[in-house]
Amino acid sequence: MFKLKGRTLVVLTSAAVILAGCSSEKGRSSRDPFAGKGSPYYAGKGPLPRGGGRYLVGDPYQVAGKWFVPSEQPGYDKKGLASWYGEAFHRRQTSNGEYFDMAMLSAAHATLPLPSYAKVTNLENGRSVIVRINDRGPFVDTRVIDLSKRSADVLGFKRQGTTKVRVQYIGPAPLNDQGPHLAMMNERLQEGAGVRSLVAAASNKKRVQIAEAEPTEEEASYENASNKAENTIRKERAGFVVAVASFSNSDNAADAGNDLSHLGPVRVFQSEAEDGILFSLQVGPFRSELAARQALDEVRDLGFPDASVAAITIQAVAGKP
Repeated sequence: MFKLKGRTLVVLTSAAVILAGCSSEKGRSSRDPFAGKGSPYYAGKGPLPRGGGRYLVGDPYQVAGKWFVPSEQPGYDKKGLASWYGEAFHRRQTSNGEYFDMAMLSAAHATLPLPSYAKVTNLENGRSVIVRINDRGPFVDTRVIDLSKRSADVLGFKRQGTTKVRVQYIGPAPLNDQGPHLAMMNERLQEGAGVRSLVAAASNKKRVQIAEAEPTEEEASYENASNKAENTIRKERAGFVVAVASFSNSDNAADAGNDLSHLGPVRVFQSEAEDGILFSLQVGPFRSELAARQALDEVRDLGFPDASVAAITIQAVAGKP
């Protein structure tokens, strides 16, 4: 048996289950229900594409003598061990055709639908996160979920390798989410939303577009343009953004925005400076400072060490979230 970061690599054949990582491995079987070390590798340049897979429940399958039966499982709520996986699977295709990005909040589960959302709580420290399940696994002893490297880091158990968790199924995830929807789900979680509220939030597929002009008070509202004319009573509340960097070239700002779009809404603001026009990139808004600072950590890791968190005022229609 070959193990890596708590994840067992396996490939199904007609005669037996062969553990991936062995010298005899010649690639991934076409009937293999989960990604493995031999699954297709994304060799393109730049950041990995987000989404792009398919919705999948799948047929029953057997690994190492144990049967797994994928199914829709509303109300799934289970405790057990979580492990994590990273470098060996990075950029490999997952079970539903997406590409595994160890820096994303994703996970593998043996039977829940793909892609879907689940709330994972580290029972040893109380931390929680919403993950996008897009792969099959783990297939080891009592483990109930295999988390990406980033997810394990957020939950605070990356160094120890495994931890006891509670996994609560939320519902299907958008097929082609570029990151903002998952970020919105985690914002709701940080605000204290319960599982029922998160189930409702999962059905909100609203996209947030990149802006290329200085925002007005109208643009700062969470309401879309058609609703603004009908709703005149507004309230203000605090929000937070990550100020990434300023660029002298708009294309460079747009490229950086695309690279960071998985963290949340991105905007490019244009302003005049002594040396010419500057294009300032922001990620957000986030409704909690904690969510903004979590995004800040990843922004800095991705090559923007001078990024910072700033507080802003957000306008919203009274009575609306």
